[in-house]
Amino acid sequence: MSDLDAGKFWLDALRWDENGMIPAIAQDSASGRVVMFAWMNRVSLEETVKTGNAVYWSRSRQRLWRKGEESGHFQRVKSIRADCDGDVLLLSIDQVGGIACHTGRESCFFLELQGERWVATDPVLKDPKEIYA
Repeated sequence: MSDLDAGKFWLDALRWDENGMIPAIAQDSASGRVVMFAWMNRVSLEETVKTGNAVYWSRSRQRLWRKGEESGHFQRVKSIRADCDGDVLLLSIDQVGGIACHTGRESCFFLELQGERWVATDPVLKDPKEIYA
């Protein structure tokens, strides 16, 4: 058995940080590529489970962030896993529209360290000005 207590209410079994947050990694279910990292709180995780669409907590906006609410690039959640310590979540998702990043790229992880420089290695699939009118 893992460190998570199977007898606890599923939300209480997780290890939330001092702000009531847990890191969440979104991974494309088809390719396996990590496309995004964000934070979730209890409310966003409950809504994600209830609706089947990824909902995060936006620290900059201080509100729930329903991924795709502005861009149309929703994340349909296929499965949710917790790590062995119960302090990180991994969401297996189908990325609607193929764009997870607000820069118009497939993944937020498009910068690669090459020598001593960060280089954008992934193409912009859609100009953000067209996504966020």
